[in-house]
Amino acid sequence: MDETSAALRRRAALNNAGWCDAVCRAHGLSPRYDGGDLWLSTVRTPPLYPDAVTLDASVPARSLLRSVDTGSPGCSVKDSFASLDLSGDGFEVLFEAQWIHRPAGAQAPAAAPSAPDWSEVRDAAELTAWEAAWDGEEATGLFRPALLGGDTAFLAGRVGDRIVAGAVAHTCAGVVGVSNLFARDGVGTDTAWAGALTAIAARRADALPVVGYEHGEDLDSALRSGFTAIGPLRVWLHTA
Repeated sequence: MDETSAALRRRAALNNAGWCDAVCRAHGLSPRYDGGDLWLSTVRTPPLYPDAVTLDASVPARSLLRSVDTGSPGCSVKDSFASLDLSGDGFEVLFEAQWIHRPAGAQAPAAAPSAPDWSEVRDAAELTAWEAAWDGEEATGLFRPALLGGDTAFLAGRVGDRIVAGAVAHTCAGVVGVSNLFARDGVGTDTAWAGALTAIAARRADALPVVGYEHGEDLDSALRSGFTAIGPLRVWLHTA
């Protein structure tokens, strides 16, 4: 990997750790950065969010595992550089993915005339509706109103009053990290990417690179939308 891709990969990991940190703090937790190579929470994090995110490929597994709670169900580790082997410590690979990157100033894909209208979620009621659309069933309170504003934007694509697509854009580490992208009710993922990237540009955030991670068909969609894969990551789940 060349130096530019390596630096972008680290910034993507830092950005993702920043988003995980914001979600945890909105739930009243107190995660921390351990030096410059690890973000972690010593208590169980909210559903779908890791207990640790590595920020350097050389993080020793032993020091990481001493800092997280493997005594209760659900401990997970985001191995940002796919460099750890936790299989001998009661973990299994939950999924593997690729970090993705779009350069600053890249033009967003063209949206079809029938594409949803995009705007930023502004209040708790809208956030509840956004989470229900993202979940596909109902809001559980995973995303708290404290997350609204500042470095984080919940973006919603609407047809009439219905939210049919969405994404989260979190800005830190000199990049915009896009996560939780979704599309439903006949809206395709490519359409969601086009709308989300246009909405990010409208917030004047297109001066920064856009990063994230995807796998499977969602990765294919991101690549069609102008992203480049810049390296693997792996999420481990403690199952022992």
